[in-house]
Amino acid sequence: MEHLARLYPAHLDELQNRTKAALSRSGYEALAIHVGQPRGIFLDDNPYPFKPNPHFKQWLPVVDNPHCWVIVNGEDKPKLLFYRPVDFWHKVADVPSDYWSEHFDIVLIDSADAAAKALPDNKGRVAYIGEHLEYAKSLGFSDCNPAPVLNYLHYHRAYKTEWELACMRKANAIAVKGHLAARDAFMAGNSEFAINQAYLSATEQGENDLPYGNIVALNRHGAILHYMHFDRAVQPQNRSFLIDAGASFNGFSADITRTYAREENAFAELISAVNALQKDLVAALKPGLKYADLHHQCHLGIAAILKDVGVIHCDGETALETGINRAFFPHGLGHHLGLQVHDVGGFMADDYGTPQPAPAKHPFLRTTRTVEAGNVLTIEPGLYFIDSLLEEVASGSHSDLVNWDKVESFKPYGGIRIEDNVIVHQDGLENMTRKLGLA
Repeated sequence: MEHLARLYPAHLDELQNRTKAALSRSGYEALAIHVGQPRGIFLDDNPYPFKPNPHFKQWLPVVDNPHCWVIVNGEDKPKLLFYRPVDFWHKVADVPSDYWSEHFDIVLIDSADAAAKALPDNKGRVAYIGEHLEYAKSLGFSDCNPAPVLNYLHYHRAYKTEWELACMRKANAIAVKGHLAARDAFMAGNSEFAINQAYLSATEQGENDLPYGNIVALNRHGAILHYMHFDRAVQPQNRSFLIDAGASFNGFSADITRTYAREENAFAELISAVNALQKDLVAALKPGLKYADLHHQCHLGIAAILKDVGVIHCDGETALETGINRAFFPHGLGHHLGLQVHDVGGFMADDYGTPQPAPAKHPFLRTTRTVEAGNVLTIEPGLYFIDSLLEEVASGSHSDLVNWDKVESFKPYGGIRIEDNVIVHQDGLENMTRKLGLA
């Protein structure tokens, strides 16, 4: 905690500078950043799980207390409206006393009415940042989430402060504990549900603490990219295991994927080949590299693996040109990571919001930006045997380029994905995930 306390003032200074620049560009006097409020379930007296506005949690590590606000203008001490109702039904948040609290003018509020009175009077000159637009307008805000402000803030969110990096290292450390426990549960022959429970127990995080829903897939389920079913039944044979699961710390995310084979066989060799490719792609990350170029390099690497094991009969460029490769690797190589798992700003050419979309051949690529120091990126090559995509190839004009007997032999194993979280420094790389001992 002392380490975070030392880093926090510089983090706050950077956010103040970004705010000042965004306000200067847009003409507003301040930002009113709303953490959000619970949304009720239809015809029910329970709310959906609460998720805080990422703009709010970038300023301070409060991720579970709705109805709060941060008022900032880039110069004055930030103002925090902190919600503490009189409530005997639910746990009320403690009065802030952690290291970050001294950097805010804190006003305790106990109701929406109290918040309305504590907000700035000149709401026509203050931009509302949040998702509850009707509520904001009822309070008198005329401008909600103005594009010039969001474009500037979203673009610069790709450059992490040292405090943010420290939080992300901690999130990775928590997630790695879960991955090791899940691997052991798989090797012990457990069900998907039991493996997920082992993960949650090891991380000491509940499902709403996690940055996204865990993917815990045995056998053919590994071919479903976002499989989140958690089968309760123990499988007659646990051939393979794909786990894509993260953790959160102070609102910052880890996003890690691993794939395992139960036996030393051809699929285990395929995992080793994808793992080696993933390490090579990480090593290629550097400031000045276009991420889309690395994605193209990944496609060539996947094609080389497929050719080496006899799944395809052509070189990488032919596999890409014919579309065959995208049947085996349909998603993007990775994405920016931070306050959100798929962090914002990936398709922006500049902080004015000039679009830089994914290339037509790679529509699911999640960032097209040039890699720069201070970025945190995931690198996650994949190789899958997905029925619907393979059927398209089988019925097309290039079916003869695929060894369908080989494809059938790999289908029972589902697929492979290997994902690390990597900090790009000016003078090198920091693979947070492998640094923590996850091979």
